Amino acid sequence: MAQQLTLSDRLKQVAFFLPEGAVFADIGSDHAYLPVFVCLQDNKAKAIAGEVNDGPYNSAKATVHAYQLTDRIDVRLGNGLEVIDSGEVKQLVIAGMGGALIHSILDDGKEKLEHMERIIAQPNVNAKGVRKWLVINNYRIVDEELIEENGHFYEIIVADNGGKDSSSLPKWTERELLFGPVLLTKQSHAFLKKWQYEHHKLTRIIKQMKHATIRNEEKIVQFEQELTWIEGVLHNV
Repeated sequence: MAQQLTLSDRLKQVAFFLPEGAVFADIGSDHAYLPVFVCLQDNKAKAIAGEVNDGPYNSAKATVHAYQLTDRIDVRLGNGLEVIDSGEVKQLVIAGMGGALIHSILDDGKEKLEHMERIIAQPNVNAKGVRKWLVINNYRIVDEELIEENGHFYEIIVADNGGKDSSSLPKWTERELLFGPVLLTKQSHAFLKKWQYEHHKLTRIIKQMKHATIRNEEKIVQFEQELTWIEGVLHNV
């Protein structure tokens, strides 16, 4: 097989945030495209590709074998962070799943993360919940990117281990956790396009909730606050 691999823009951006010579785990690796791409680009990189289901696990093993990278990429079958030992890898990638599931995987495997230098998360939804987990668990959000691909918006969050002392870590507000503190400063075209879309969607949801037979007043207040924040961001552009 030719030594090349086509990767989606979102996964290329994830790969960009891995340092040279990365020793990382890719949880929910699917076909192991990301580990293979990184190891083809960087001959010092090593990876563990974790999968919970037999089908993707076998696909990942086949991909790694086809690219002759079995000596540098270990494909393992298991749930979440069960596939790694504490201190075995320095970077962790969890991409392409819901924010609630990423939160759950990190929480369930928290004892494996003490020496984890960097976590790169790409939640498909609920990026705010992932940011909250990272901040609560003393990770410093050092970079973020927002990719638009095939009609979807993907937020990539890069967080480095802040150690046991949380006093020097930034205290992000709920507003900053919603938008992403770094994305707020970048305000890319994709960022503005995403929040224009979210504004329309949230306006419609609030209207529907207000006409519901049983109104969830707490949620309405929360969504109206978020709508005000979105309008503020869009107005300032």
